[in-house]
Amino acid sequence: MPPPPPLLLLTVLVFATARPGCEFERNPAVTCVDLQLRTCSDAAYNHTTFPTLLRHRSWEVVEASSEYILLSVLHQLLEGQCNPDLRLLGCAVLAPRCEGSQVRRPCRHICEGLREACQPAFDAIDMAWPYFLDCHLYFASEDEGCYDPLEKLRGGLEADEALPSGLPPTFIRFSHHSYAQMVRVLRRTASRCAHVARTYSIGRSFDGRDLLVIEFSSRPGQHELMEPEVKLIGNIHGNEVAGREMLIYLAQYLCSEYLLGNPRIQRLLNTTRIHLLPSMNPDGYEVAAAEGAGYNGWTSGRQNAQNLDLNRNFPDLTSEYYQLAETRGVRSDHIPIPQHYWWGKVAPETKAIMKWMQTIPFVLSASLHGGDLVVSYPFDFSKHPQEEKMFSPTPDEKVRGLLHSVMLMDKGRSEVRYGPFVGRDSFLMGKSSEPSRMSDFNYLHTNCFEITVELGCVKFPPEEALYTLWQHNKESLLNFMETVHRGIKGVVMDKFGKPVKNARILVKGIRHDITTAPDGDYWRLLPPGTHIVIAQAPGYTKVIKKVILPARMKRAGRVDFILQPLGVGPRNFLHGLRRTGPHGPLGGASSLGEATEPDPLRARRQPSADGSKPWWWSYFTSLSTHRPRWLLKY
Repeated sequence: MPPPPPLLLLTVLVFATARPGCEFERNPAVTCVDLQLRTCSDAAYNHTTFPTLLRHRSWEVVEASSEYILLSVLHQLLEGQCNPDLRLLGCAVLAPRCEGSQVRRPCRHICEGLREACQPAFDAIDMAWPYFLDCHLYFASEDEGCYDPLEKLRGGLEADEALPSGLPPTFIRFSHHSYAQMVRVLRRTASRCAHVARTYSIGRSFDGRDLLVIEFSSRPGQHELMEPEVKLIGNIHGNEVAGREMLIYLAQYLCSEYLLGNPRIQRLLNTTRIHLLPSMNPDGYEVAAAEGAGYNGWTSGRQNAQNLDLNRNFPDLTSEYYQLAETRGVRSDHIPIPQHYWWGKVAPETKAIMKWMQTIPFVLSASLHGGDLVVSYPFDFSKHPQEEKMFSPTPDEKVRGLLHSVMLMDKGRSEVRYGPFVGRDSFLMGKSSEPSRMSDFNYLHTNCFEITVELGCVKFPPEEALYTLWQHNKESLLNFMETVHRGIKGVVMDKFGKPVKNARILVKGIRHDITTAPDGDYWRLLPPGTHIVIAQAPGYTKVIKKVILPARMKRAGRVDFILQPLGVGPRNFLHGLRRTGPHGPLGGASSLGEATEPDPLRARRQPSADGSKPWWWSYFTSLSTHRPRWLLKY
């Protein structure tokens, strides 16, 4: 028998040495079996087959593999980032989908999109991209009949929910909303008002739910010059649901009234960029909702899925402020995040909020809570923690007075009582002996002034109480958003008309500066009266102006500044820019618009100079006899 041609031998060798998965035919006939992997129990399918794409031939082999162990701990390794997306993507390879005796492969474009979004998370822990998530080797194109392994994450969220027949589109259903219902309502609202509204996600919760925001603006998705940005956040604590529902109703109200031609709402949306995040803690809400209104305990569902109190998960900058405030010549605003903060457990929801704050130059914010009937202002953390009720004002004490005047509850609200507390118009500062509150972080790290609004004494009110709560809060919420137009606004430019970003705006007598956005525009909340305002930036001479704001002035006065460059010679950099300690991973002293990607444990995660293995390596080697060297980058 003559020897085979050389070309045939080469072909045989190529197939014999192919990596796992390459030996599968395009459409082989296989036997489907029930999917029995706990880590993949929420996959979008119920049947798989053996051998898998990685040549695993039994459940025991799969569960003992390094690939499966990685999927089981991926959400802890990446601290909630890309969860559960990457886990479900990996399940599609470890336990391939089987339908009608055919293996269906996941879509390549889904893999490529996730790799682009999640690669920085792997880089942060010095881990290589897993080989079994190779988008070209184990995935298929749409032409080849691929499927979306993440379809279950979006299941029930895309379909619209029809209103009862005969009801107008402006109808608001005053009921509790599940996560899927909330998403549908927000998306439907944005679709109805597409020219002034859109929805977007700022990140994912620990359990993988989108933190969905609905935005209202004359140009959704864009920051317009001198248009102030305001945000309202609800459901920080999962069992405090009144704020969540108020923001869902508010979104529908703004859209409907805009379409109906309400001049007040049209003016508000045409001059303000409004961001509503109804649920910062959708995971905790699911725990609370499982018990239901009237049965929910005081703490059930309060924390996120990591058992973290999100309102107390932010960096403690207030303690540092109290130290800086006693030192002349050192700025006590825009305080960087200390490095040691990232050594603790930081929730993905917290990271998403911080990144959001760094991306958008918010001016004013409110977080909506439940459990009392008060309005709380920074500083939330008392200067002397042993005295919880100690009066602890910020340098913007007069701004607090301005906001309090518009947030006063009407007479009807002060009579609303649910539970053991008596509702009463009141405000608090320095009410807490616990640091790390979100409102203090807003004030000390960014330009944003945030207040905390406690909407009522019952955290999970019965459904029949929701309409009354809306009526008692609607006007206050509208007044609050309109208050962002009080004070002054303007643009800081050089002599050629080029915007000067990160310029400082100082007000004499208020030791708290703000900085200009990338377009050079700024907004400074100020009460009526006479103010001395200063604009300055490194390399430029300072400009001083006297500003008079009449008591009845309802719109921000425009105050522009043109800065002249310093003369030739050593530049007199500004006093007060000195900082103590290193810059933080979110950009440190960087101003808004220049924030860098968070790198939470950078100091611990970078490869060591002596070439030792990353910190996570010992975990994998202790659990499996197979050392996953494919996870090493070096």
